[in-house]
Amino acid sequence: MPAKGEVSDPTNPLLEVKKLSVSLPEGGDRPFAVQDVSFSVARGETLCIVGESGSGKSVIAQSIIGMLPVALPVKTGTISLKGHQLPGQRDVAFNALRSTQISMIFQEATTSLDPVQRVQTQLNEILRTHGHKNRSDNLSSIEKMLEAVQLPDPRRIANSYPHQLSGGQAQRVVIAGSLMLNPSLLIADEPTTALDVTTQAEILKLIVSLSKQQDTCVLFITHDFGIVGQIADNIIVLKDGRIVEQGTRAQIFSSPEHPYTKDLLKAASYQSDSIAKNQEASLLVAKNLSLSYSMGRMIAKRRVQALKDVSLDLKEGEILSIVGESGSGKSSLAKCLLRLENVDQGTILYRGKDITNLKGSTLKSIRKNIQVVFQDPFSSLNPRQKILDAIAEGPIIHGVPKQEAYERSYELLQATGLSKQSADRYPHEFSGGQRQRICIARALVIKPEILIADEAVSALDVSIQTQILNLFKELQQHYGFAMIFITHDLRVARSISSRMIVMKDGHVVEVGPSNQIFSEPKNEYTKALFWAAPPDIKIYQGAST
Repeated sequence: MPAKGEVSDPTNPLLEVKKLSVSLPEGGDRPFAVQDVSFSVARGETLCIVGESGSGKSVIAQSIIGMLPVALPVKTGTISLKGHQLPGQRDVAFNALRSTQISMIFQEATTSLDPVQRVQTQLNEILRTHGHKNRSDNLSSIEKMLEAVQLPDPRRIANSYPHQLSGGQAQRVVIAGSLMLNPSLLIADEPTTALDVTTQAEILKLIVSLSKQQDTCVLFITHDFGIVGQIADNIIVLKDGRIVEQGTRAQIFSSPEHPYTKDLLKAASYQSDSIAKNQEASLLVAKNLSLSYSMGRMIAKRRVQALKDVSLDLKEGEILSIVGESGSGKSSLAKCLLRLENVDQGTILYRGKDITNLKGSTLKSIRKNIQVVFQDPFSSLNPRQKILDAIAEGPIIHGVPKQEAYERSYELLQATGLSKQSADRYPHEFSGGQRQRICIARALVIKPEILIADEAVSALDVSIQTQILNLFKELQQHYGFAMIFITHDLRVARSISSRMIVMKDGHVVEVGPSNQIFSEPKNEYTKALFWAAPPDIKIYQGAST
């Protein structure tokens, strides 16, 4: 393999995939994860692969970086980088190529980071593995890279453990590690899924800038056509493991030919269809909540304020969105409402009853009525538990007869877009988006009065997002539960909620009806969020350049 920077024939693509087919285990819905896939990427080009969860996007990425599991063997095809065929899957020769020639940003940050090592230790390991032994120089490079991916206080972040970071901050650390050695090929598998819109915009700019400056080609895997419209040079649309359409950005957006592509483009444009009811009774009330965390070592220990005097009032049958950047306090607020964190000050009322300091069996009975879908689906599921058992576990714990619990579980499994045949599979056998749907089914099967969804659709492609959002609405109308929907995606917030709260640095900066905030935002921070969000997909359609 030529060294990075070596002059090569400019007429040859940097990455070339020819007739790649990867088999699935027998007994599945289809014989191949990907079938007869061919494409190439030139130096400095950004190719976006778009498709629903389970379409084979991540399988292609894993094939290129040599990380396919044993259960998914390559049946046919070749993969070449700089004109040289890459080693076989899981070959030790890949050790010298990863990070230097090929780097990958994975979808789920928390599973990419070691929970017992500080950030700087993990990033330093990348540098040391590839010959950078000077610790002082390495730490300087680490801080510069953390700053480049828009992390606040890079020195503090470098000395933090992953659990001390928000989901968005953890993902930016992963991105920093992937960019550390300026790879020739950067594979980005849903890298901005967990990021708020302003950070997403900065990361997209960073990735595009890197590709142009370093003659790096980028293989960008996403379900978000808003992102595709911003960064793609060329686009591949993938369905059930096959390429159904490919072309330039202008061709795909202005003149899509395949019905599936047209459906994805249509689904990507959220319309305001908020549920508006005459809610009167307060179901969940938070009054003047404040929460702080201890950070740093004993000598330099300090308190970081996560919430500052936050209040909300959730009415019966209401869907309330909480919007803000990573680190704004959204997830901390959710943990307080769920009683997973004890507030420093303030009061939480459920149906008028003070639950701020409840414990034991009384708290358990309250939690049955307040369910949650967390941001990271993989860490929410037991890797040794079949998904049907995972979904049925909740109602069984709360006294539902076993047969009824499993019947409910089958119903929710199918309602969230998964086949009945997938019930006996384990979490690692699903894509990130599919795992998130399992978590949604598990929360809804208990029939809660309140559902708190913390970035519940962030890992899903746009067509499945639309299905899940519609499902939330249908179930909410049928059962009458209220919902707190936490998201960084303003389009999602607008499509599902009747009222919206905007948070920044632990404060509530604006609250009001969703349509009113969208049409006339009053706070400057709210206006900045709108400015940073990907443009509506409609503006790309009909574009000629």
